[in-house]
Amino acid sequence: MAAAAMIRDGAATTMRNDPRSHGLWEMTAPPAPETRPLDGDASVDVAVVGAGYTGLSAALHLAERGASVAVLEAAGIGFGGSGRNVGLVNAGLWVMPEDIVATLGHERGERLLALLGEAPAAVFDIVQRHAIACEAERAGTLHCAVGEEGLAELAERARQWQARGAPIELLDAAGAARLTGTSAYTGALLDHRAGTIQPLAYARGLARAALSAGAAIHTGTPVTALTFDGAVHRLATARGQVTAKRVIAATNAYSSAAFGDLRQELVALPYFNIATEPLSSNVLGSILPGRQGCWDTKEVLSSFRLDRSGRLIIGSVGALRGTGTAIHRRWARRSLRRLFPQLGEVAFEAEWYGRIGMTTDSLPRFHRSESGIVSCGGYNGRGIGPGTVFGRLLAQVVMGEIDDADLPLPVTKMENPTWRAAREGFYEVGSQFAHLSSRI
Repeated sequence: MAAAAMIRDGAATTMRNDPRSHGLWEMTAPPAPETRPLDGDASVDVAVVGAGYTGLSAALHLAERGASVAVLEAAGIGFGGSGRNVGLVNAGLWVMPEDIVATLGHERGERLLALLGEAPAAVFDIVQRHAIACEAERAGTLHCAVGEEGLAELAERARQWQARGAPIELLDAAGAARLTGTSAYTGALLDHRAGTIQPLAYARGLARAALSAGAAIHTGTPVTALTFDGAVHRLATARGQVTAKRVIAATNAYSSAAFGDLRQELVALPYFNIATEPLSSNVLGSILPGRQGCWDTKEVLSSFRLDRSGRLIIGSVGALRGTGTAIHRRWARRSLRRLFPQLGEVAFEAEWYGRIGMTTDSLPRFHRSESGIVSCGGYNGRGIGPGTVFGRLLAQVVMGEIDDADLPLPVTKMENPTWRAAREGFYEVGSQFAHLSSRI
């Protein structure tokens, strides 16, 4: 049977009738809490634009502090990257710790490393406190080395994190094979701080927690215009207006309309995932027995993990549209056969893709407009932990608990990356060429 015929939509409904927008995560996540579009006018202390991890975390922490909050979301809860990603709850960023310090300076750099180092703990604490059913697995993640160059990179990464007391363990080839179930890697970095979740379920759980704390969430409510009269902001929508003293913009790579400038400074990197049917019990024991999530050191990286039902999810750079659909499916099948020959022929059950917001130096951005709107984004593929803790930080900022001098990032102006559209096209087309020729 052809791979295309084996892909099926297991969800009764899909976001915007597109089974490739959220795939497996929409098939298996608990229902979203009931929300409605804004209908009429409202006045709140803080308006939050965007119902992803950053916006929902900010809303939760603001409501817990007694602020009145309205979240305005153009589509649905977790519609952007928060509902489409791999589900790896990682600590830190792609950038090496010492490079972060060199870029930001010692004080801010170490502050950012400390914040993001504890980000997985913050995620799992919220999951536990609010009883969020999101298949949380706090077993660590594995950064897998491809070749000797990849192993050297991981050894240096381990050295830098261990110097800061992080529970990081460098594994040799045998150790990597024991935890992954494949002999394809020369080693791996096991980060005991990290883990995996069902990402859309986590976003919906955050929304439910924010609602319970007193926040209002309006889905299907894009902000069409934004004005400021010197005292309050007015956010216009199709059927009403929100007046707010303060505004948090949390739209990141899916920014549009009144907040489109936040999208302009990000280079969108497409990323797809394909999930198998649940594996048989005799095969499951030999693949990721500890349930860690994995990704590798290749430039066009790939990732793989299991969900709670034993589906094997493999992903990489690329978009499932046009010629890329068939190319990336074939790559996924070849990769699974090479990594895990014990699988045999296995059917694919779901496929989906989205975009990652990349910055020029792979570091997040913190912005404050002239009218006082604050925003944070550009997580470069590390959205779960950073989105959660930066949402909390934005709540602290607008409540006056911390000022600019306490931030882990400098307040910067919007950038306009050169050749942004060309680079985005290169990533999409280039990933197809890479996967045509790649063995794994």
